[in-house]
Amino acid sequence: MGGSAPSGVPKDRHERLLAMRAERRLLADPDVAAACEEVDNSGLVPMLQEFVHLGRGRPRNLSLRTLLIGLHLCTQIHGGRVVLERVTDILFFGISSEARESLAIPDYPDHDQGFEAGYAVVRRLFHAMRKAMDPSPLPANKCLSREKAARLTAAADPEALAEREHRLALFTEFLLDASVRPLKDLLAELSDGSLAVDATPIRTFSKGRKTNGPELATDPDAGWYVREGDHRDPDAAPAADAVRPPTKRGKKSKPAKKGRKGKKTSLKKKAKYLFGYDAALAVTRDARYDEILLDDNTPNPDVLPALVLGVSLDKPGCRPGYNGLKVLSRLRQRGYKPGYVAGDLAYNNSEPDEWQLPVRALGYKPVYDYRINQLGKQAETQGAILVEGTWYCPSMPEPLIDATKDLCAERIDRETWIRLIAARKSYRLMPKENEDPEGHQRMMCPAAAGKVQCPIKSRSMGRGIHLPLVDPEPSPAGPPKVCRQRSITLAPAEGAKHWQPLEFGDEEWQKVYFRLRNSVEGYNGYAKNPLAEAIEASGTRRIRGIAAQTILLAFQLAHANRRKIKNWVETLALNGERPRRRTHHRRRTKPLGKWTPTGFLAPTG
Repeated sequence: MGGSAPSGVPKDRHERLLAMRAERRLLADPDVAAACEEVDNSGLVPMLQEFVHLGRGRPRNLSLRTLLIGLHLCTQIHGGRVVLERVTDILFFGISSEARESLAIPDYPDHDQGFEAGYAVVRRLFHAMRKAMDPSPLPANKCLSREKAARLTAAADPEALAEREHRLALFTEFLLDASVRPLKDLLAELSDGSLAVDATPIRTFSKGRKTNGPELATDPDAGWYVREGDHRDPDAAPAADAVRPPTKRGKKSKPAKKGRKGKKTSLKKKAKYLFGYDAALAVTRDARYDEILLDDNTPNPDVLPALVLGVSLDKPGCRPGYNGLKVLSRLRQRGYKPGYVAGDLAYNNSEPDEWQLPVRALGYKPVYDYRINQLGKQAETQGAILVEGTWYCPSMPEPLIDATKDLCAERIDRETWIRLIAARKSYRLMPKENEDPEGHQRMMCPAAAGKVQCPIKSRSMGRGIHLPLVDPEPSPAGPPKVCRQRSITLAPAEGAKHWQPLEFGDEEWQKVYFRLRNSVEGYNGYAKNPLAEAIEASGTRRIRGIAAQTILLAFQLAHANRRKIKNWVETLALNGERPRRRTHHRRRTKPLGKWTPTGFLAPTG
């Protein structure tokens, strides 16, 4: 391969340049064997062989198993990132001849033409795998006109697209399950099964086009992410379960409402932030534990790190309920036990049939925060009122019902809000029985349960001044059903949009909600680290289309899981021994205090 020196170039310089291009440093055979074992244990190969049909004709020079091994090795070497050029270099020129022979990889000459031949093999096989899992009817890498895109979408077979979507979900599940396999038994043994579901924006390797322009972008399934509000592009058509319709052009928009912190927001003034996808992540975290560090600042071995168990991609701000439910339902089918599930404001603003009721049917217990227009009384049935997710006595005083609304309107201070939230507990309907298999539950009037005194229920009177005395409002129709009976039956559909099992704002709600929400936000930052997987950057996934982006992102998240598990294990102090790696150094400070919708309340004294 040396060749002769070009005319006019001194021979010694030519030799020095050849010496700079030294012999390649090959991967160690044990590392290749470990990758083979990882792929074989994942179950991906037989799963892919069921639907990746490579066609007739000359046999391919690479098997699906070998490609997956190359993809896995690439993530291990390059920080979770998959680049097909690097996969080619690893498989054809970066491992020993013995390893190539065991994987049935043909020999190509180590020059530019040999590399191009190997790259073509890798690229064709990857795209054959991608095509079998592509749920989109639109081809990538082309600026399609909107008319042609509409024709292709109308002509597509919905059943075939749904089957490909199912295959793509299976692929991501197998890949993520393989990444958490070392802790799979501990997840079943130690974790309470709680999850946080959140959609985080990621860029795609495509330049976005004008939303209402004549052509689609080269990644036709992506969309513009908007930093504020529900993250949907205000110029885009509304989705089936979009949380808020966009502002129409040419019409004067209504005055913007103030948010929790009093800042005005307006769809008109929102700038497009990035072009890409929303990645809906399901992150597991044990909601029972607060401090995950011991006194010596080493991790608690009984509290597992937050890990991603599921992912789904879609246009930003579109179908949050659908995508979150798709991930949760697949988790239940994979044998993960249900616990609490926390989501941001987009999820509890979905339609009950699309998120709240199916989530409860799967066995999960939802934990929500609320928008400013969802505070106070939210629903009513049989006389009972639903206030910020909890069923209460209809005679609960107005200051307690409107406590959070008054706080956000600055009519009361945060200390008063905390006292009012605590005072609500006496008026809460109490469970008389557990839920039946269909979700119905008998709930007792608080007077019948001995929590308040009510003149309608004479037996509750005279029990002491420590019990609140309710003042039922007289009505020509008489007392409502909840006041006439000791208990009522609540159906799961009643107040389903906002119901949650924990009382909004109390100490238990704060612990569960913020532990779960902090875990998913922390994982987003962990995987977006530019020195690691950098999942938000478009350059880490250089193949367009929702299928390719999902496949590449799944490899990145699997690598982030492995990195997290490895860092956690190596910082544990086990059997009295010092941890192998540097432990966490966290500043010892006082706790923030109690949470309120307008911020944290600093401790006094």
